[in-house]
Amino acid sequence: MTTISTKNGKIIKVVSRQEEKEILSVSDSEMDRRAVEAVKAAINRAKICKKPIAGYDKEKKAAYIEYANGNRKYAE
Repeated sequence: MTTISTKNGKIIKVVSRQEEKEILSVSDSEMDRRAVEAVKAAINRAKICKKPIAGYDKEKKAAYIEYANGNRKYAE
């Protein structure tokens, strides 16, 4: 488990995939699964409605907004 401190003093614990089964309860895992599915559904709805979608490009290590026509505008 990795601990991250934010600028405002909050501490976030990040659990790796390998540690998931040892640390998270069944209800925690179910909640995570539902959250992932909710995000996927929201992204699909936005695509259908032709709204911009925020994302993160791992190769460029930059956030972007992708518009319905496929154009991406990267954060500066």
